[in-house]
Amino acid sequence: MLDGAGLRTKALRIDGREIAPTDLRQTESSLTIAQSALPEGDFTFSAEVEIDPEANTALEGLYLSGGIFCTQCEAEGFRHITWYPDRPDVMAPFHVVLRSDKPVLLSNGNPVASEKGRAEWHDPWPKPAYLFALVAGDLVAIDDHFTTRSGKPVDLHVWVRPGDQDRADFAMESLKKSMIWDEEVYGREYDLDVFNIVAVDDFNMGAMENKGLNIFNSKLVLSSPATATDLDYERIEGVIAHEYFHNWTGNRITCRDWFQLCLKEGLTVFRDQSFTSDMRSAAVKRISDVQTLRARQFREDQGPLAHPPRPDHFQEINNFYTATVYEKGAEIIGMLKRLVGDENYRKALDLYFERHDGQACTIEDWLAVFHDATGRDLTQFKHWYTDAGTPQLTMIEDWQDGHLRLTFRQETPATPAKATSRRASFRSRSALSAPMATRFCPDRVGDDRGRAELCLP
Repeated sequence: MLDGAGLRTKALRIDGREIAPTDLRQTESSLTIAQSALPEGDFTFSAEVEIDPEANTALEGLYLSGGIFCTQCEAEGFRHITWYPDRPDVMAPFHVVLRSDKPVLLSNGNPVASEKGRAEWHDPWPKPAYLFALVAGDLVAIDDHFTTRSGKPVDLHVWVRPGDQDRADFAMESLKKSMIWDEEVYGREYDLDVFNIVAVDDFNMGAMENKGLNIFNSKLVLSSPATATDLDYERIEGVIAHEYFHNWTGNRITCRDWFQLCLKEGLTVFRDQSFTSDMRSAAVKRISDVQTLRARQFREDQGPLAHPPRPDHFQEINNFYTATVYEKGAEIIGMLKRLVGDENYRKALDLYFERHDGQACTIEDWLAVFHDATGRDLTQFKHWYTDAGTPQLTMIEDWQDGHLRLTFRQETPATPAKATSRRASFRSRSALSAPMATRFCPDRVGDDRGRAELCLP
């Protein structure tokens, strides 16, 4: 069974032979080939289809933007291009041949051959179809280069419309900063010979991390001192970093299914937040992130559309791209890092990249590497991924005989996604005979709902 949408099928073949119509069952969204039509062992399936990019106003799949052909395949756009098992856990290397009268022809991976009207690209790293990309149009590039810490040379290009070259320099500098930071902080090097960024005016997402060919809305690439504010520069720098960081957290390791979206997005948002903190002011960045969280995600968690960072159902996959999946997902990563410490966090991430490179993973896989790397039992912590709602804290003070007892009570109110509330209580007790030298001496007691006493001698 293959996925497809809006395709005019011209020919379907297996090992070069036409498939008999009696062996096919086609609906508006799927193509099923009878088992009896399939040979034993491996075979080659080919499909010839017609599509109309100019009429594609949904901007999913292949479409035309101001004379430039480009693609957007996340989450389920590739099925608008051809018949394919369009799921994130189906990963394969892609070899692409483009023929067009457009002067610039780009796709994923490394260039194999190029001549007038024809270009050939090969991406050796297995990837799901949602990361496929194609760009064809009248574009010009500003060029640079980067050498990874192991000595691998990489050609860098930022492609823009003619006349916009003088507004792309900051984007290029942001890309190089991102590559250096990912090597130094996460030990991740870039893995292709070329990295392309393309700026187009009509793009229904801010940017997209397609392997080796990132496509951006122009407003997140182009800037000049005459028109851009400090916030514009910070946003361009952060989004370019975000899409580049996806090369490892999203591309080399992707999601088994779309219910795991917060795995790649929450982790990559946390990484781009950390990058901005290092490039600028960590305190100012944290204040900004908390303001965004409270303004957008808290309201989402308290309303009729409240859902956990890993939802368990959906009606439309594009509805998954929410503040809860992204921003709350990033907060969960931050809490996990604080829980295990910086050293153990790096140890767990190294294990994550080593164990799951080239795989499509789940939240359980992610938490398992932290358990194996640190020995921490994260059974209780996993509720952050499965529960909707914003926890509310209440503190009660009780001063008696020179001792201060603090009782913290946490409750996550019921939401449409979770009919019952979750409660936990925490207690701390302190003897304040030497208030200037107080220190916390945590001594956890209680059950798995988080009950604890803390002494302050």
